[in-house]
Amino acid sequence: MDPIPPANLPEPGFYYHYKHDHEGPEEKYAYELMGIGHHTEEDCRPEDSFLAVYRPLYEEALVYRLSRMYDIRPLSMFMETVVKEGRETPRFTRITDSELIQRLSERRDRMYR
Repeated sequence: MDPIPPANLPEPGFYYHYKHDHEGPEEKYAYELMGIGHHTEEDCRPEDSFLAVYRPLYEEALVYRLSRMYDIRPLSMFMETVVKEGRETPRFTRITDSELIQRLSERRDRMYR
């Protein structure tokens, strides 16, 4: 039986990781979600068969320093909530501010020519 992706897949676009400090640099812990992938091997756990593929928009990130690679994690983890300062918060939050999206788009274009 084929695995079934969640009904509420995140849309490609810009997201903040919960570690982002809104008082700090706007690009720190900002990411671009490229899309959702599927693990091709049958021996992986069903909850790990769908993967979020994204890239950082800050140069200190390890995968950026390793030849501009992508981050990949199980979609279930990308979409889960975590506890921060005693309260539940999404691990990743979509960025919707159009001016910020424009600046992050320009940053992405400079970083990933």
